[in-house]
This record gives sequence, C-alpha cells and structure tokens, in this order.
Amino acid sequence: MAVTATSPAIRPHTVTSRTGAAAVTAVLVLLVAILAVVDITQGTASVGPAEVAKALLGRSDPADASVVIASRLPRAAAGLLVGAALGVAGAALQAVSRNVLAAPDTLAVNAGSWFALGLLTVTGVSLPLLASSGVAFLGGLAAAAAVLALGGPGAGTVRLVLAGSALTLGLSSLTEGLILLFPQRTNGLYQWSQGSISQNGFDGVVQMAPVAVAGLAGLLLTARRVDALALGDDAARGLGVPVRGTRITVVVLASLLSAAAVTLAGPIGFVGLCAPALVRPLTRMSRPLARSRVRMPVTGLAGAGLVLGADVLLRAVVKAQLAVAVPTGVVTGLVGAVFLVVMALRVRETAGVSEPERPRIPGRTAFVVTVAVLVAALVAVTVAGVLLGDSELLLGDVANWAQGRAGQTVSFVLDTRLPRVLAALLAGAALALSGTLVQAVTRNPLADPGILGVSGGAALGAVLFVTTVSAAGAWSVAGAAFAGAAATALVVFGLAARGGFRHTRLVLVGVGVSAATTALISLLIVLTDPFNATKALTWLSGSTYGRTVPDTLPVTAALALGLVVAVVRRAELDLLSVDEDTPRLLGLRPARARLVFLVTSVLLTATAVAAAGTIGFVGLVAPHAARALVGRRHVRVVPVAVLIGAVLVCTADVLGRTVIAPAQLGAGLMTAVIGTPYFLWLLLRTRR
Repeated sequence: MAVTATSPAIRPHTVTSRTGAAAVTAVLVLLVAILAVVDITQGTASVGPAEVAKALLGRSDPADASVVIASRLPRAAAGLLVGAALGVAGAALQAVSRNVLAAPDTLAVNAGSWFALGLLTVTGVSLPLLASSGVAFLGGLAAAAAVLALGGPGAGTVRLVLAGSALTLGLSSLTEGLILLFPQRTNGLYQWSQGSISQNGFDGVVQMAPVAVAGLAGLLLTARRVDALALGDDAARGLGVPVRGTRITVVVLASLLSAAAVTLAGPIGFVGLCAPALVRPLTRMSRPLARSRVRMPVTGLAGAGLVLGADVLLRAVVKAQLAVAVPTGVVTGLVGAVFLVVMALRVRETAGVSEPERPRIPGRTAFVVTVAVLVAALVAVTVAGVLLGDSELLLGDVANWAQGRAGQTVSFVLDTRLPRVLAALLAGAALALSGTLVQAVTRNPLADPGILGVSGGAALGAVLFVTTVSAAGAWSVAGAAFAGAAATALVVFGLAARGGFRHTRLVLVGVGVSAATTALISLLIVLTDPFNATKALTWLSGSTYGRTVPDTLPVTAALALGLVVAVVRRAELDLLSVDEDTPRLLGLRPARARLVFLVTSVLLTATAVAAAGTIGFVGLVAPHAARALVGRRHVRVVPVAVLIGAVLVCTADVLGRTVIAPAQLGAGLMTAVIGTPYFLWLLLRTRR
C-alpha cells in the first residue's frame, strides 16, 4: 500500500522531467534547423529561397545548383559539425575539471592545434585532411594536458583561466612568428586562424564527420563515470570509478572533437564556453539534463545553434560581399567575451594565486648590489642593441658617428637603430612600472596590463588609428592608444571595484575584455587593405621597426611622470598594497589614491604600446622579480622593476633582430616566448 500510495506522487515528476528534456531537445533541434535553412539562403550570389528549394529538388539552373550544393550546403553542414563538436567538448572538459570556465579556448586546446598546424605548414609537408587533424589533435591534447596539470581538477577558476591564457599567448606568439617569418608558406593562415565555416564542397565535412562521431560516441560511453566524478574524487573511487583514467580519457576525446573542428574551420572561439553556459540553467528545470549522457548531445545542439546563429547574424547585419571577408570566429569571439565578463561577475570567488612570501627582508647592501648588476646589464644590452643587427658595427663606428665623421652606411644604420633601442628601453620600463602600480593598487600579484586587457585596448586604439589615418603622427597614435586603454581600463577596473578588486573578478573580466579587443583587432586586420594588415600585424607583434626619435617622446614623458608619481607617493603605494583598512586609519583616502595610480598606469601602458606595439608579460614578470630580489617596499621595488623591464624588452628586441637576421621577430613575440614559461612556472610554484 505504501508503494502504491507514493507512486502517483513520484511518477508525474519523473514524466515531467523526461518531458522537459524532450521539449528542450525538440526546441533546440527546431531552432538549429531554422538557422540552417536561413543560412543556406544567404550568400553573395543572387540565389534566394525559391532557387534553393528548386536546387534541392533538382529543378533549378545548373549555376544555381552549383552555388547551393558546392558552397552553401557545405557551409551549413560545417557550422553544424563544428558547433556540435565544440559544444560537446566544452561540456566534457567542464565536467571532468569541475570548472564552469573550462573550454577548448581557456584550456589552450585551439591554440595548441593552431600551432601544430602552423608548424606543419612551415615544413612544407602536404598531408591529407584527416592526417592534418591528427597533427592538430596532438597539439591540442598537449596544450590541454599542460593547463590541467598546472590547475588540476577542481582548481580555482583564476588559476585555470590564467594558465590557459598564458599558454595561449605563448603558442599564438610562436605561430604569429611563423607567419611573419614564412609569409609565402603560411599565406592565408592568419585569416584561417580566425575561424570560418566557408567550404568548397563536402570533402572536409565528410572526412571530419567520422572523427567527431567517434569522439561523441566515446564521451557517451564514459558518461556515467563522468557523472560519478561530479560527486568528488573520493566518492567516485568508492563507486569503483577509475578517476585518473576517466579524466585522461575524457580530455583525449574532447581534444579529438576540438581538433576536428579546428582542422575543418579553424579555431572558432568560445563556443565550447558559451554552449554549456546556455544549457546549464536548463538542468535545474529538467533532471535528466543533469546527466552527461543527455546533457552532452543537448550542448552539442546549442553549440551548433551558436555557430549557425553567428553566421546568420553576420550575413544579415552586413553586406554579403563584406560578410564573406569576416570570419565566423570573430563574431563568436565577441559573443564569448561578453559571456566571460558576465560569468566573471557571477562566479563564486575562489582561491587565487598568491605570491609566495619572502621570509627575510633584503638589506641595503643587497639592494645596492642588485641595482648595480641591473645597471651593468642595462649598459651591456644597450651597447649590444646598438652594435648588433643585420649589419654589425664596432664601438669606433659609433664614436665616429657621434663626431659626425661616419660614412653614409654607418650613419644610416645608426640613425635607424638607435631609436629602436631607445623605444625598447622606454617601453619596457614603462610597462614594468605600470604593472608595479596595478599590482600594488589591486593587491593582486597576477594583475598585469596585458592580462587585464589594458594593453589590448591600447593596441585596438592604435591599430584603428594606424589603419584608418594615412599620416599618423607619434602623438596622435599615442592619443588613440590612450583612448583605447582608458576605455578598457574603465570597464575592467569599474566592474572589479564592486568586489574590492578580488582575484577572480578582476582577472576574469580582464581576460574577457582582452578577448573582445583581440576579436575587434582581427576584424580590422581582415577588413583592411593588405598593406595596412601587414603593418598592423607587425605592430601587434611588438616590433620597434621603423621607430624614430619623435615616436619615443610620448612614452618618455609618461615614464618621467610615472616615476615622479611612484617615488613621491611611494608610502601610499606601500599602504594600498597592505589592505583596505590600514590606509583609512592613517588618514589616506584609498579611492582617490587608487584613481591616481590607475590613471598613471593606463597612461604608461598606452604610450608604451604606441612606441613599441603590444608586448606581453613584462608588467607581470618585472614586479615579481623585483619583489623577490629587494623585498616589498616600493622605494626599492620601483627602480629595480623599471630596470628589469628595460633590460628584458631590449634583450628581446636585440634577439629578435639578430638571431635570424636579416629576418626579424618582434620584441613582443620574444617576450611572450620568455614570459610564458616564467608565468607557468610561477603558477606551478604557487600551486596549492
């Protein structure tokens, strides 16, 4: 009787849950079908819905049928396949890492695949599409394994995103370096890297479909084990689930899905992040959707809808001829950046990455010795920068040039090389000082103008000005860079201030804003003429090429102002870096002091970007190294950090000009190669 009495109460709830899951699936299937139909009717050719219908029925003109069968249907099919693969991959990665921000983008899977394919392209080896997907799979898998090893299951969102962002920056810099070094072999690789579902025929879709199906089938087979992992590692082991083996299997299968998508359409960003986020609220309405076996296919449908929706929206908003040039990945990147910012405002604060405390305070002698060594290094790298390059000089040549007795060739080399050395030194010092100010004000050792999106905003302003104004002067470019940096800083610091500049919100909002600026810069590069595109790419690589003495005047003025502010108000920096209450107890207004330092930091970053392009990690590495060498008092940290930043960027510039001379690599690419291992080591050292 008890069972009979409770059955009516249980059965309707079960039916309702199953009905809800079926209803959600049906709605998504209908939505994806509608988007696919609309996508097929859009294009540059005057082939509308009526002609498409006739072509599908075999009654249209051969020309119309060729457009539909060879271009539009493969494009829609690629959108379905890529979106579904990335959506399922994102859901799987989030499940095994127990982190709502895990995705092929944040785990550097796409960057690893892109780098692997870039290496393959440079070697000149021509492989079939299926074999190329294997290369992409290995690259993506290696990147994901590295990020997860640094973070670990259940790691804080900040650690996971920072490890992925740092590795993405490093791998992307290496790939961009390959593009600049081998422009003929890598022709079209940059535009492909933005992600486009346009296809020429069904060959690619047909070859990648079995790979995606195999990855999805494997994930469905491990679905029950994945659900057990959600209970915690100990509970899963108690149920007989091999935790480590399951986690490795899921990461491998998710990387396989991502590799199939990257090989077919390039790295289309943030679909693996947004699709699970859209499905997640529905799991509260329908219990079956909480199970991986149901949730993964539904998330795949959501991912397909996102990719097709982005393509449909793009072609509906802009002209058809223009829409062809804009990659689908740019649109999804902008949407994903907004998603990341919104999620950053809602995600629960987790343990951040704290810098290990130094057990002793170095004395005055250690400080003096450190400064002396850094000054010697600065002199050495400056001399090397002046003498070395595609044409090597001697100190006597420099002496003759200073006295006006040098030949025409030597004069030309020095007239072009000295401003480059000066720009590298000043930009490095400015970025180091900017990072020092931001880390002190926010009390966040991971705060950095690049990671927080300020450098990206400055680059967006500068690239926008450079690509639209034919005669761009140094002060004009610096003004445009400052406007872009100020706008992004206002967004990042404004949103983070509501939570007291906590680790999670500050870093995640910064990463989201940085992703948005990257997407907008990519849009500008794709739409501009080839000359400006090359100039913009060189700028983004952090190159000092073509710099003149007037180009260094804005950053010189900003650095002088920044040093005065930092030295005069060094006591305020020390107080702000302690906590929120101590400054108030001593009569300091934290809000006003914080505003002064942040405005100074934005000015330093903007002028540094205007002088030497986008250079990453300097604002993070230099303050960390300075505090490790001389303690935490800013009267010592500021000069040491400035010297380290100048030496680091100048060294990167010299290496970029000499290692593969006469070809050159930008200083930004070199600092990314140097800074990425350091940053990942820092994360590993502070792992808890």
